[in-house]
Amino acid sequence: MYEEFYQLTQTPFPRNIATDKLYITPALQEVLDRMTYAASHRMFAVLTGDCGTGKSTILRKLSDTLDLRRHRMLYVSESKLKPRNFYRILLEQIGVQARWNVSDAKRQLHEKLSVMRAMDGIRTVCVVDESHLLSFEMLEEIRFLLNMHFDVESPIGLILAGQPELRAKLGLQKCTAIRQRVNIQSILNHYDLSETTAYISHQMTVAGARSEIFTKEAIRKIFEYSTGIPRLINNACTSVLMYGCQNQMRLIDDHAVSTVLEGEFS
Repeated sequence: MYEEFYQLTQTPFPRNIATDKLYITPALQEVLDRMTYAASHRMFAVLTGDCGTGKSTILRKLSDTLDLRRHRMLYVSESKLKPRNFYRILLEQIGVQARWNVSDAKRQLHEKLSVMRAMDGIRTVCVVDESHLLSFEMLEEIRFLLNMHFDVESPIGLILAGQPELRAKLGLQKCTAIRQRVNIQSILNHYDLSETTAYISHQMTVAGARSEIFTKEAIRKIFEYSTGIPRLINNACTSVLMYGCQNQMRLIDDHAVSTVLEGEFS
């Protein structure tokens, strides 16, 4: 629809943008480097950020960045995760049928990870997304997973990713034992105005735009609405581009943005 009107070769602001086309700020690169280091050294990392700030996107980038000859990334994302399902999901991803008993399944996982590391030199990292939804029971189980060989080494790299509630939960007294095991913590912040401007320009360029389509005033309006959250920027820009196309606007101004925001997002 609007892609042809604005002479774009691709749809801008997609959820599934290729990771080699991502807009990476210095702050995002630092987060990615820290997560990569945690994965490579079997550390325990916590990644938090508000809804829509790009946690899952950074994890996709991490997956594509790791050398698959030396790393194996396991991914879990369940809102009501239980210990048995946790071990079943991990074991299935490495081709092992989990035993019913939780203790047996945990032992299976430890043994398989040890073989992968010793025989193939594979470093395994487990990513648990939406971790702010984990129960205290699951957080305690994860603490046990990290223990191996009298607590002197971890059998697996672990990244918990979630909304700020995860930090608050780990800060509780009942989570002291697992909090003390966290090696690396990173927070995804909102874009500022200059980053929002660069992000929109980058997304449009990747989509094939030959010139700027949003005025500076339009971008400022989008920034004020989105507070620099990429997902909200994407939604607003998509709706504004559709409005611009329908109204034959080659250049999107702040009045067009205000009209769309008031009509669709207020």
